[in-house]
Amino acid sequence: VHLRNGEFASGGLRWSDRQEDYRTEVLGLAKAQSVKNALIVPTGAKGGFVLKRHTDTRQAFMEEGIFCYQLFISGLLDVTDNLVQGKVVPPDNVVRYDSDDPYLVVAADKGTATFSDTANEIAESRSFWLGDAFASGGSNGYDHKAMGITAKGAWISVQRHFREMGMDVQSDPITIIGIGDMSGDVFGNGVLLSKSIQLVAAFNHMHIFIDPVPDPGSSYLERQRLFQLDRSAWSDYDDSLISAGGGIFSRLQKSIAISSEMQSLFDISESKLSPDELIHRLLKAPVDLIWNGGIGTYVKATGETDEEVGDRANDSVRVVADDLRCLVIGEGGNLGLTQMARIEYALAGGRVNTDFIDNSAGVDCSDHEVNIKILLNQQIEEGELTAKQRNKLLVSMTQEVSDLVLDNNYRQAQALSLAQRHSQNRMAEYIRLINTLVIEQGLNRRLEGIPTDEVLIERSQQGKSLTRPELAVLLSYAKLDIKRQMLASPLDTFTNLRGAVLLEFPESLRSKYADQMHQHPLHKEIIATQIANDVVHHMGLSFITHLKEYVGGSCIDIVQAYAVMIDCFRIRENWRMLERATEINEHDRLDLQLNLMRLGRRATRWFLRHHQSLDNAQDLVEHVRPCIDALRAQQRKVLGEQAWENWQVEVARYVEAGCPRDVAENCVGAQNTVAALHIIEASEETGIDVIRTAEVYALVGGALEFGWITDHLNKVEPQTHWQAMERDALLDEFMTQRGSLTSDALKHIGNEKSVSESVENWLEEHRELVESWHQVIEGAQRSGVQDFALYSMTSRKLGDLVRLL
Repeated sequence: VHLRNGEFASGGLRWSDRQEDYRTEVLGLAKAQSVKNALIVPTGAKGGFVLKRHTDTRQAFMEEGIFCYQLFISGLLDVTDNLVQGKVVPPDNVVRYDSDDPYLVVAADKGTATFSDTANEIAESRSFWLGDAFASGGSNGYDHKAMGITAKGAWISVQRHFREMGMDVQSDPITIIGIGDMSGDVFGNGVLLSKSIQLVAAFNHMHIFIDPVPDPGSSYLERQRLFQLDRSAWSDYDDSLISAGGGIFSRLQKSIAISSEMQSLFDISESKLSPDELIHRLLKAPVDLIWNGGIGTYVKATGETDEEVGDRANDSVRVVADDLRCLVIGEGGNLGLTQMARIEYALAGGRVNTDFIDNSAGVDCSDHEVNIKILLNQQIEEGELTAKQRNKLLVSMTQEVSDLVLDNNYRQAQALSLAQRHSQNRMAEYIRLINTLVIEQGLNRRLEGIPTDEVLIERSQQGKSLTRPELAVLLSYAKLDIKRQMLASPLDTFTNLRGAVLLEFPESLRSKYADQMHQHPLHKEIIATQIANDVVHHMGLSFITHLKEYVGGSCIDIVQAYAVMIDCFRIRENWRMLERATEINEHDRLDLQLNLMRLGRRATRWFLRHHQSLDNAQDLVEHVRPCIDALRAQQRKVLGEQAWENWQVEVARYVEAGCPRDVAENCVGAQNTVAALHIIEASEETGIDVIRTAEVYALVGGALEFGWITDHLNKVEPQTHWQAMERDALLDEFMTQRGSLTSDALKHIGNEKSVSESVENWLEEHRELVESWHQVIEGAQRSGVQDFALYSMTSRKLGDLVRLL
């Protein structure tokens, strides 16, 4: 069976051992693959086969499996379109009911991890256009186990979970129970990523390993030895290195004696347990981390049945999420928990993402390999490169590809942390996002475990947010929806977006083949993918849907405005500086990133409203960015004396907490930097120097107490989606009115006159209006109820004042 979710789809082909329900297995994996692939160009696919005939020997069994795999690959290619000299060529004697569909990429999976060369040989013999990009990870591809890429990506999630608890797993000791063994890619690589790991227990289908008080140094070296030993098992572990009360036990034993050390560490009262009962207790043990690098579903939710889980082999050891006592779960393997179990565990305070977030580095690495090979194979066809040179180039870029992939893992996990913090105060916005994704992207709330609106509203009232597993689903669906909308637009016509195709490739390739990247057969899909990732990682899951509803316009309009905004305000550079600031604690980092996010959202709204067409995007950036840089260099004049003093105090607080000063200065109060756009606009209207305009802006704002208005309006918590929209609208309106007042005051100022004196003269000239406004402010300040009606009326009064000038 082979399942595809779109014209551009990729995923592994699995040699399944589930004779009775392998189709169910593949269906579940295909569903998970779709959300996992939101990070990359193709959508999800999955295939699987089983052997009905049993053979006498292991060698005969393998030969039969390889033959069936070859038959499977050949059958897929029999009904797949090809590309010949850039034109689609349908297969002979095949009736097609769908559109052109030449993109077929398969990947290594359970049972077929070493079969990539076999698949590629068939593809090349059939002159399939992808050549050895058809199956990634072959002898001329990126070896995931040698790179440790999947484990490293999942470990990034583990590091984040613990950092947000104030722990550094690279130096602080943590106790781990593992699922898997050292010969496994994800398990083996994972438990070698920190020398502080205390692996107190692990199990696979053959053995249970117990080491109650492991010596970090010697146990690390022994794990390393086993990892390098071909086809190692836990029985190969040097038991002289195991601490008292531990051991290596076969799962075929009738019972295992439980030592006092095991009883104490794992909170077990019995003196004997069967192997399955012991594993059941290990899963419920009070440890720091459960590291899943194996195969099987070990945790279900309360109320879920084993039949619903669909993994009969592990029914006897499976636990309920409510019984978990570990602090963190790292999902290097697939389907270790059901989605409902993840949510239940997270609601109880456990830290977990999802498998498709944690272990996405594998598919990401494969996708980079495929896209690089497509690019370089074109150079081979044109005689610009030999196959030997291409292969050497691929090897030389291994670290660069790894860095690109792991950056994506880091930013996806970070995006979940930001969304969790953001949704706590803006639940209504996320409810709107969910309902939009139900309509536009086919999100099935019941299947994906997304709560009802009523449940989410109740959570919000209790000060709770969406859980990370729920947000992981929304993150993937949001990216898929952005990609869908962008691909429906004429992406090639937007010059300021075309450069995103370069971000897919290592820097060493960009310097040589930048022009060819723009001609890549998948360049539109790559652009859409890169931008979807960039937008969601920097501006949040709900950014596009929120702005479409708030301002209007299409997804591509918003993306264009976003691209201008992020370049004008150098948000990407400041974001990277924050990520590199290792001294800062994670909560402060997230706070400062949310400041940048608020700036980005407000500035994007401004560009959407003030520039109907962004065809001149580059010219706009080149004009606006230097002005913003100049204003940032004169913060004191821009903010005004009191606001500047408050800003300095806040900067000092972050610096004292370990944040580098330059990072703090760029990110503290970043959302207020959007005032630069109003200052620049007033400067252009009047012809007055932008710095003098900023001084007038600050003095006018101070005299009319705009700081009090915006500070207090920001503190009013919206109870509904519409109130949140109203708050944003009022903030925008107050800033627009302040810009208009600044423009009027500038008409009384020449480049030679004293700014403060001129503003005083302007205020005196409009004394009656100013006094009227002060009465409005004083009334608002005396009001016992600070609500949106109050600020709406205040905005209306301000509008009246501006019209009377």
